[in-house]
Amino acid sequence: MFRLSAALFLSLATSAFAMDQSAAATKGPETARPKQLLLVSFDGAHDNRLWVRSRDIGKRANARFTYFLSCTTLIPRARAADYKAPGIKAGRSNIGFALSTDEVASRLDNIWKAKTEGHEIASHTCGHFDGKDWTKADWLKEFNTFDQVLRNAWKDNGLADREPEGWADFVENDITGFRAPYLSAPDSLFEAEREHGFRYDASAVTHDPALPVEKDGLARFGLPLIPEGPKSRRIIAMDYNLFIRHSAGIDHPSKGDEFAERSYKAFRQAFYQQYNGERMPLQIGLHFVTMNGSAYWAAMERLVAEVCPLPDVACVTYAEALDMLKDRNDPASAPGGM
Repeated sequence: MFRLSAALFLSLATSAFAMDQSAAATKGPETARPKQLLLVSFDGAHDNRLWVRSRDIGKRANARFTYFLSCTTLIPRARAADYKAPGIKAGRSNIGFALSTDEVASRLDNIWKAKTEGHEIASHTCGHFDGKDWTKADWLKEFNTFDQVLRNAWKDNGLADREPEGWADFVENDITGFRAPYLSAPDSLFEAEREHGFRYDASAVTHDPALPVEKDGLARFGLPLIPEGPKSRRIIAMDYNLFIRHSAGIDHPSKGDEFAERSYKAFRQAFYQQYNGERMPLQIGLHFVTMNGSAYWAAMERLVAEVCPLPDVACVTYAEALDMLKDRNDPASAPGGM
């Protein structure tokens, strides 16, 4: 039901880039350096098994994650017609709908537990449509639909008696970030995000790990291009892009260990390049899909278990990172036009 399109995200790469992850830091005593931030996020956030798995990782490694939620996963297929995206017929979604109210109930329970455990819930719109041609009004309509679906999710699924105290306040005040499907981010998106009250956008791509750039009250984060593989060709630090590079988007579970090792080495090298250097925050994006035998989740889990417990590392949400980085903003590191 939640099969990803082969067009999802471009597998970007540039020329080889040699890095020395063991280089010593040269910017004064360790106590004066900022913590190395690692931001791990999940797009879609639907599969309940992966909700449990990711929450367990967080508990074991002292890590907090950001879940970019798609709201059609809170609408059973029987009520699909309740959702209409801008310019799309009612009842359509690129990622489908929930199979049943029982599935929605489990997902809502996971969302609330994740929130209470310190993780962040952010928006990934509802039906995962490419909004490159959407107007500001279109984006605002989709944002409002997301809020309405999330706010009424317990009641609309016959679960009103199970709605936790504080849910309405959570929906009203805690959904402060957004990532666009397909990383498709026209200027109209940023205008709508500001009007809607988002604090940050996480839809950009940067050449290297970089600080978020703020303009008119909206901070913009960018997933970095990191060296990967035998030739150290750069690629977006996201599982789907690795999936396309490694197996052309065709699932090969038998090669999962090989792909997991490659991905772990790329993630680790990118992490220690910053840890031993400028300590720019490193962002890694995944989906709630286990591609190539769960290779990319395995690589992420291995890195998180290794580095998040370190005293000078913080594995945090985007919202937390924004607060921690507010004195380090660097306009020169802008990830594309604002």
